[in-house]
Amino acid sequence: MIVNIGRNHLVKAGKVNIANNLPFVLISGPCQVESRDHAMMTAEYLVKVTDKLKIPFIYKSSFDKANRTSLSGKRGMGLENTLPIFEEVKKAFGCPVLTDIHNEEQAKIAGEVVDVLQIPAFLCRQTDLLITAAKTGKVVNVKKGQFLAPWDMKNVVDKITGSGNTNVLVTDRGTSFGYNTLVTDFRGFPTMAEQTGMPVIMDATHSVQQPGGQGGSSGGQRQFVETLSRAAIAVGVAGVFMESHQDPDNAPSDGPCMVKLSNIEELLKTLQEFDILSKSKLKN
Repeated sequence: MIVNIGRNHLVKAGKVNIANNLPFVLISGPCQVESRDHAMMTAEYLVKVTDKLKIPFIYKSSFDKANRTSLSGKRGMGLENTLPIFEEVKKAFGCPVLTDIHNEEQAKIAGEVVDVLQIPAFLCRQTDLLITAAKTGKVVNVKKGQFLAPWDMKNVVDKITGSGNTNVLVTDRGTSFGYNTLVTDFRGFPTMAEQTGMPVIMDATHSVQQPGGQGGSSGGQRQFVETLSRAAIAVGVAGVFMESHQDPDNAPSDGPCMVKLSNIEELLKTLQEFDILSKSKLKN
């Protein structure tokens, strides 16, 4: 069954309200869980900043980076070791937690703990994975494949809503443009909002990724994260996905794309100013 939903559909992740016409939500955290102490440190820092700025916040980190460029790339701590850490983050800081999944079994297990199940871009058309994630009843954040047009996401979302779950987010993380390069088409944000009805998220850090750009690993252009996130907020989005780390240059994955924790507060202040203006225009 196809569900028809208006473009300002409200999705709730824990106590966080997410919609295209509401103040933007921040989804942030280190690319992968490195240790219990590191997860708690980064979550505490991000919660303090977002509480100060009154920005709704969802903590993000991965238990397994299954699509690393090289076999030697560090993948993470694994599902069994990471879920207790996610539980502790939720209990200690009261924020929803998002993590990505790669198969149906992970969807069922992770869905017992986290608030948002994320479908990686490369897997966004995997029907069985989408249906299983939908049936957990948790929020499902689907990243648009680098190979898809924005309007193709309607079919992706229909697989989830048609399985009985209307708690869906759609995230743009750039579109393949030649070799080792991504570009962001800002026409895609209103297009996805109109055609899916779901809250649209801008992945500002993976959009600056250079897939496989360093030979055995992916590169990135961290200096453009602010430019792209400001542009997306100006167009009007429900949230910004922005991975962060205290020392990106020495992070085990996606370091060239991540925002340094010490820089994130000033960036969020700028985005708030853009968001207030953008959302005021949407209401008129």
